Amino acid sequence: MNVVLIAHTPSPEKVVAASAKLCYSQVGVSEISEALSDDQARSFVEKLMDFGHHSPLEHVSFTFAVEGVSRVLTHQLVRHRIASYSQQSQRYVKLDQFEYIMPPAIAGDEKCRMIFENAMAEDQKTYDQLTSNLEKVYLNKYLNEGISEKKATSMAEKSAIEDARFVFPNACETKIAITMNARSLINFFNHRCCNRAQWEIRNLADEMLKIVKTCSPGLFEHVGPKCLVGACPEGKMTCGKVVEVREKYATL
Repeated sequence: MNVVLIAHTPSPEKVVAASAKLCYSQVGVSEISEALSDDQARSFVEKLMDFGHHSPLEHVSFTFAVEGVSRVLTHQLVRHRIASYSQQSQRYVKLDQFEYIMPPAIAGDEKCRMIFENAMAEDQKTYDQLTSNLEKVYLNKYLNEGISEKKATSMAEKSAIEDARFVFPNACETKIAITMNARSLINFFNHRCCNRAQWEIRNLADEMLKIVKTCSPGLFEHVGPKCLVGACPEGKMTCGKVVEVREKYATL
């Protein structure tokens, strides 16, 4: 898994602080920002976080480039709907040798690993066979419709991989760009840093949290699963490791 912050709102803490102060000010945001030092902005943002006044956090956003994750992960990720996503397309990108993500439990057992790797190899073989056969089917179809050979060949390849991709597994590696505002990110961390989250998306959440803590500690210093600031909300489904979780995120 590779996670990179490729863009974010400049001076995020100052933007949040100035936006929040605007609600109670006779002057505009520009004048408020000019009067705010970085330390003052961070201190004010920490107070906002303590008060639970989170709407000003929506004025700043963070964009990540993520590679080496499975479609299992991205199917969960896009459930966080107040965000923007751009994902590598299996419809337009022909995968001559697809990469895949293997769960640690499978990788750690020789028999399970062999079964898994054989399944992945079979999926690739099936995809290649379908693509080859479908290209001929579509090429004949388009030629019969009077389309030029050059254009028909290009269209046939696209149509073939569009249909053949149905055999790819959830384990298939993908790449995705993610943009979330700070408030949505906090909600994402609250849910996906939890021990009950699926292991892969939890690893992604941890990596993203490490990054934003560095560039905006005032916003994210005390962020993580909900049990960091209160009782575990999972009730009977709790992992029972609140102490260990708090220690982990105190030093993340």
